[in-house]
Amino acid sequence: MDTPLADRLRPASFKEYVGQEHLLGIGKPIRSMIENKKISSMILWGPPGCGKTTIAHLIAQSVDAIFIPFSAVTSGVKEVRQVIADADQRKEFFKQDTILFIDEIHRFNKSQQDAFLPAVEKGTITLIGATTENPGFEVNAPLISRSHVYVLKQLSDKDMEKILKKAIKKFPENLFEKKALSHIITFANGDARSAINAVELASSIAKRVNLEVAEEALQQKSLYYDKKGDSHYDTISAFIKSMRGSKPDAALHYLARMIKSGEDPMFIARRMVIFASEDISNAQPTALVLATSTMQAVHMVGMPEARIILAQCATYLATARKSIASYSGLMEAMHDIETMKLDPIPLHLRNASNRVMKEQGYGKDHVRYPWMEAKKGKKTEQEYLPENLKEKKYYKKDWE
Repeated sequence: MDTPLADRLRPASFKEYVGQEHLLGIGKPIRSMIENKKISSMILWGPPGCGKTTIAHLIAQSVDAIFIPFSAVTSGVKEVRQVIADADQRKEFFKQDTILFIDEIHRFNKSQQDAFLPAVEKGTITLIGATTENPGFEVNAPLISRSHVYVLKQLSDKDMEKILKKAIKKFPENLFEKKALSHIITFANGDARSAINAVELASSIAKRVNLEVAEEALQQKSLYYDKKGDSHYDTISAFIKSMRGSKPDAALHYLARMIKSGEDPMFIARRMVIFASEDISNAQPTALVLATSTMQAVHMVGMPEARIILAQCATYLATARKSIASYSGLMEAMHDIETMKLDPIPLHLRNASNRVMKEQGYGKDHVRYPWMEAKKGKKTEQEYLPENLKEKKYYKKDWE
């Protein structure tokens, strides 16, 4: 079987590498590390197809170290210990360093990650981990503290164009039309591996690769979205902030991203219910009614039609008047309860459920319906807060 095109196109030197100038440019961290021949353990964090594995290969080549690729998906602690033992012997007898590259390091559990610690501390191995997930959540703190964390960016369209120009040179018998390449770049969404695979597939479909062939080769956009990872939280955060900023167009954009990526529609609906109360509240009370009805309707109807209901609710919430008076008031009250002395509840507000309580003054002189008494022209001076919080104002109307 032929080697995949993505592997054949892997750069042989940093001069051929495309992208990640903030790490590999002159004077930048990884470049400086290589030039000084002092490689430290590191975690490369970035989206799929941005060049994490290639960087690890190039680092190993540049310092003449043994490069051991390791998959967190197929290997366990036993394999880890064997790699470390081999590296220890290699260092002792041949004075040769070992770079251990772990793809998808976030898939290792805590005990598996802990197995690397002694070897990393001793310098037996230089660990390079690659992950698409936030290492702050997925990688053990002791391992992170002994490594540099470098964030790789999604490749730009310009970077993708450079990579695809190299890719199509591998198929001199094929003619790639400009519109076809533009389509692949757009729908690969910064994932070089996805784009290269599309070029390879398109070349096998037809000698003349036009837009129609490109669409066939790359039928679905490479949209990176892990429902348990950063993309999940970043997208829902952008969705909420867009509604909070009264931007219905942006809200629809992020809603569409979530729908297209297979996000649970009930999760989206629940977040809108929370938003309706937290961010709109009494400025437009119907928002909570609509959001709750949306959640019920989404549950009853299901996808794909539920997306229409979600869109209606999202645009309503985005364009509604906003108020955080209830939320802010509650937070202030909670803060006072945590930091201040709690004076007793005023006697006239207490529940007089028996004769002894009544004799103690529970419920005495309580005006049951102050609003009704006010209609009759009677003044009802009645304190409801504890003694030390008299005249405290938590609920402050913040809308017109």
